[in-house]
Amino acid sequence: MALPTAAYSIRLRVRLDNRPGSLGRLATAVGDAGGNIAAIGGFDVRGPVLEEDLVINCRSTQHIEQVRAAADGLEGCEVLECLDRTFLMHDGGKIEVLARMPVADRDDLSMAYTPGVARVCNAIAAEPNRVHDLTIKKNTVAIVSDGTAVLGLGNIGPEAALPVMEGKALLFKHFAGVDGFPVCIDVSSADEIVETVQRIAPTFGGINLEDIAAPECFEVEERLKELLDIPVFHDDQHGTAVVTLAALENALRIVDKKMADLKVVIAGVGAAGVAISKILLQAGVEDIIGVDRKGAIWAGRDDLNVAKLWFAENTNPDRREGTLAQMLPGADVFIGVSGPGLVTAADLRAMATDPIVFALANPDPEITPEDADGIARVIATGRSDYPNQINNVLAFPGIFRGALDVAATSITEGMKLAAAQAIAACVADDELAPDHVVPSVFDVRVAPRVAEGVARAAMHDGVVRMHRPPQP
Repeated sequence: MALPTAAYSIRLRVRLDNRPGSLGRLATAVGDAGGNIAAIGGFDVRGPVLEEDLVINCRSTQHIEQVRAAADGLEGCEVLECLDRTFLMHDGGKIEVLARMPVADRDDLSMAYTPGVARVCNAIAAEPNRVHDLTIKKNTVAIVSDGTAVLGLGNIGPEAALPVMEGKALLFKHFAGVDGFPVCIDVSSADEIVETVQRIAPTFGGINLEDIAAPECFEVEERLKELLDIPVFHDDQHGTAVVTLAALENALRIVDKKMADLKVVIAGVGAAGVAISKILLQAGVEDIIGVDRKGAIWAGRDDLNVAKLWFAENTNPDRREGTLAQMLPGADVFIGVSGPGLVTAADLRAMATDPIVFALANPDPEITPEDADGIARVIATGRSDYPNQINNVLAFPGIFRGALDVAATSITEGMKLAAAQAIAACVADDELAPDHVVPSVFDVRVAPRVAEGVARAAMHDGVVRMHRPPQP
């Protein structure tokens, strides 16, 4: 059973009889219903009654109602208000545009806007590269989605995708100082995505593609990389892949195995699965088997799209066929980027000694850490309420920070590998443990180290433009 989490937390305001034991009985009722009280506000005593605010973490929307009903059904307790704290956080949106300097008088206005701004416009017209110094392009990333593959929710459309893109912008700013702006577009084909992004690209220093369904996401990224002279990065592919590689590098230090000796089984051959396979191959893994709903991917299956054809041609060298359960015996690593409940404890017991399990489906993993406990040596998920969270926020803020700092024209494979190495290095030898193979997303060292590594790799790979400081 999933644990209570802040993702399903409520603020419950109750009125209790003002007599000994009332609060204790409420706490017991909440606990018996499976809720976890995370905070209690101050008392507001009003004669024979008192009012109290509680923050309670629950497991799901249904569980919220169960906890509320448990409190409301308690003798001497009246629920006055029950507010979903997640919805409260999103009320009115999570980001805003702020001015970087005041416009306090006529002089400020004449420089920031007309007539002074004309001089800056002419400077950029004469030397187009100066746009990277003299405008928001220097520090701004478009977060582009068509809403066709949002989290584990699927095709919910651009409006419903907007909260996720706002959240991405919030994380860009908080962790790396990058100004990300959500651009949710109403389109119906890869051609329309490419055309739209190409038309808006002059405003931005980078393009972060997000939650676009496979196989269109592969085509969109490749075409935009050819068309644009700014970094294009599909985070669902490469962000996940970078953090997965970082976690695997550290997990191998615990189990004392080498990349070249691994057998890796990946459940899910969409955007993330393909990108993870590519980066693992570059890191030295030689034996990878991908599994979709119909079984193992192998060269010879006649029902594969373009991305899966690549997978078939570059993995599963022994052309093994069968189900996920049939592929797992003897595997050193299982990586799930598919859906909930695909793997059992019995499947894990058939894996090699000290198996590594990355069950990354969100919000419900392929196997819960509780079910894998005692079998897998290292367990990671995509969730924040378990140890070893494989979270893209460890990668994308620093990757774009580094790329923008050197005005990179693209993001290379070398830059991604450098990002993974920087993330892995944030876990020191004396910190490394089975429940700590990746740093916390709140580790302030991560984004700067990733940015530095990415910038150096960009310079090494020769994808930085001539970058000029502002000139009069």
